Amino acid sequence: MKEAVFFDRDGTIIEERNYLSRPADVSFFSGAARALRRLREGGFLLFIVSNQSGVGRGYFTMADVEAVNRHLLEALSREGVSFEKIYVAPEAPETPSRGRKPSPQFLWDARDEYGLDLGRSYLVGDKQIDLECGWNAGVKKCLLVRTGYGAELVRQSPAQLSRAVIVENLGAAADWIIADR
Repeated sequence: MKEAVFFDRDGTIIEERNYLSRPADVSFFSGAARALRRLREGGFLLFIVSNQSGVGRGYFTMADVEAVNRHLLEALSREGVSFEKIYVAPEAPETPSRGRKPSPQFLWDARDEYGLDLGRSYLVGDKQIDLECGWNAGVKKCLLVRTGYGAELVRQSPAQLSRAVIVENLGAAADWIIADR
């Protein structure tokens, strides 16, 4: 069975932009491509799991989300990085959703589709719901980056993070995962 790393998109790989809907507004964190490439070269399958409630709230469309994701994938491809799949939950928070984090459903879907061992896989994100998604799915470890909303979460809710590994950024997350393997 294969190992994977699941990533939140906004605030983890790219800078948080409230309700990002335009490819031109995508800005990668420094070192993100290098960190992702190291994990890929280390044999991990890479996935993105992203809540995009702006669709459900009527702020933008799924076509906008897909355009941003296409731009992200093309930019990372030029850096030697590829993802197996991007899972998107477009529903607003109060709307029933099969995959909206903290639901583990998309991780279970990836497990079944790609033959993953979630007990040897990781999740990296910047919010509590990202961590809960990974914990609910039974991944080996969840890592919280201090980018995006992560630093504020560490200040406000340290007790809720006792099971998480807290790192500065995506590069530090890659270092930790590779060392833990």
